[in-house]
Amino acid sequence: MIIGILKEIKIEENRVSMTPSGVEVMKQNNHKVLVEKHAGIGSGFEDSDYEKAGAEIIDGPKEIFKRADMVMHVKEPQPLEYDLIRKDQIVFTYLHLAAEEKLTHALIKSNSVSIAYETIQKADKSLPLLTPMSEVAGRMAIQQGAKYLEMPQGGQGVLLGGVTGVKPANVVILGAGVVGVNAAKMACGLGAMVYLLDINIDRLRYLNDVMPANCFILMSSPAAIRDLAEKADLLVGAVLIPGAKAPKLMTKDIVKTMKKGSVIVDVAIDQGGCCETSKPTTHSNPVYLVDGVLHYCVTNMPGAVAKTSTIALTNATLPYAVEIANKGWKKSMKENSEIKAGANVINGKITFQGVSDALGLGYTAVDQLL
Repeated sequence: MIIGILKEIKIEENRVSMTPSGVEVMKQNNHKVLVEKHAGIGSGFEDSDYEKAGAEIIDGPKEIFKRADMVMHVKEPQPLEYDLIRKDQIVFTYLHLAAEEKLTHALIKSNSVSIAYETIQKADKSLPLLTPMSEVAGRMAIQQGAKYLEMPQGGQGVLLGGVTGVKPANVVILGAGVVGVNAAKMACGLGAMVYLLDINIDRLRYLNDVMPANCFILMSSPAAIRDLAEKADLLVGAVLIPGAKAPKLMTKDIVKTMKKGSVIVDVAIDQGGCCETSKPTTHSNPVYLVDGVLHYCVTNMPGAVAKTSTIALTNATLPYAVEIANKGWKKSMKENSEIKAGANVINGKITFQGVSDALGLGYTAVDQLL
């Protein structure tokens, strides 16, 4: 199979979907890899690194889309790429279609085979291709939140961990998945008072045993969120329903009750955000104010630490990409339920229920297409 590694064109996205070592593995499996010129520069990989690994360097995306059987990205295809996607071409990347109606229609029109990193799911319900970026985003959420609590950044001037004789900041984290737990670990390590909320009692019971003493594990409810939001210096939205829109747990009315100069970091923004006042932002213009509360809603947070993110992402995606390339998409989905769960749009049909429900479009079970 011919694999195309595209240069990211989303604003300030420095990651790349495969490292040179990943190219070497693909070559060992007898596949040809096309890498767009300068695709790896932002992650510290030169074109010569890819050439040494056996890749062919291509000047632009048009030739890659024309020649490749499977194209790989980090972020979702951008409008400039919609018309380049071919019938039966495998598109393997993060898609987040529940929050991307225009892209969904473009993929339907293309009759491509669109497999989303974020909905590939193991039997234990874990999301192996979302996990590494969720780890990065969770940790970054606290770094960014701490920065924007500083007065020169528009915050109220609070140090997360406090100092001797001064109480630490209150950090509220909605969702105790990978993002939430990584955020909690970082915030606890800095000495903050951390409140970690979830609705899964078994998950809460486990976390209650393993998290530090300054992390308070609570059952999430509208009343609990209202109460804690008033006290929060930093609130992290870390809620995820795989492949579907995030629930709006933070209403406009709740945001109004928060302290002036407090910060919301909505990591769920890729799936529409879990705060009614959230809207996508970029690394160059990351924050905005609503009712005196700073909102940080960057849709590609891990792109700011591209070297770490790219290596972590390739570690996770490569085994699946190799299997799809070795077997083709049909056989790989028949033999691997994890890959089948990644099917979002195939040959003009929406094959993921969460996307269908979010956008009010028809649903076709992927088994019907296999």
